[in-house]
Amino acid sequence: MTARALLLLAACGVASCNGLVDTAMTDASTASPANGAMWGTDAHLSPSRPDVVLRYADHPRGFAELRLPAGEGPFPLAVIFHGGCFKYGVADQAYMAPLATRWQGQGIATLNVDYREVGDGGGWPGSFADWSTAARLIDEVAARYPVERGRVTLVGHSAGALPALWLAADQGPDGPLGRRPALGARAAIVLDGPADLGMESGAFDALCQFSAVAPFLGEQGTKQVAAIAPRPQLDEVLFVQARLPAPPPAALAEIRAQGAVVEVRENPQASHFAVITPGDPVYLANEPAMLKVLTSE
Repeated sequence: MTARALLLLAACGVASCNGLVDTAMTDASTASPANGAMWGTDAHLSPSRPDVVLRYADHPRGFAELRLPAGEGPFPLAVIFHGGCFKYGVADQAYMAPLATRWQGQGIATLNVDYREVGDGGGWPGSFADWSTAARLIDEVAARYPVERGRVTLVGHSAGALPALWLAADQGPDGPLGRRPALGARAAIVLDGPADLGMESGAFDALCQFSAVAPFLGEQGTKQVAAIAPRPQLDEVLFVQARLPAPPPAALAEIRAQGAVVEVRENPQASHFAVITPGDPVYLANEPAMLKVLTSE
């Protein structure tokens, strides 16, 4: 075990490493589903090994990879949710690891979350249950590692836009988990994902090239999509779009009505993965805007 690993384990103490957070130094490849596709996101930067793999549930995908920058901190934290069109077997957390590694090298702690999708226990409400439970890791991480709890940004690529915005919103009784208070976070970054799944279901299905939204929402889709309309309680929301157009004005107005400053950056000629691939010219053109959100206080 490396000296860095020993320091991380010492931060929580052996006795306190049992329970919700399992800080055993697990090889991420053994915790990841079999597909593990990078989708070219590692073309210019290979992912670093996570400092710690944290478990939030006992199913195979109930884990998140924590990467910590060098130095003493405290560091801002990016909580990253992968895409995959809500369908098991398309993607997992692995393809977001190069982006997590890039930000780690720029002084940002990253928590790269895997979760269940349609086909392995996810959908409504399974995916939401995973997102909500995984979010509890944020407080655990902030208590045990040099992470600043007040500078948390929720980041979602593609389908991952939904947890990045949903977690930061109060939920009423019609929500997938019933009443639930908003998660405390400062900002969100959406990377080529929808702001409102109901308004953008057609565009999102076209991006996926199959019906993704209806299987995810289930039989009462109209009622359910209304329950998860975007009302995040955040200071800032940044959209960096590529294949998907700018979110509908009504969706952006709903987000702004909650008090957030919203910025939309469009990259209409870019691929769906260029905006998350470190070293790609499209990513580099948008990186300063991302870093501004990630590092703001």
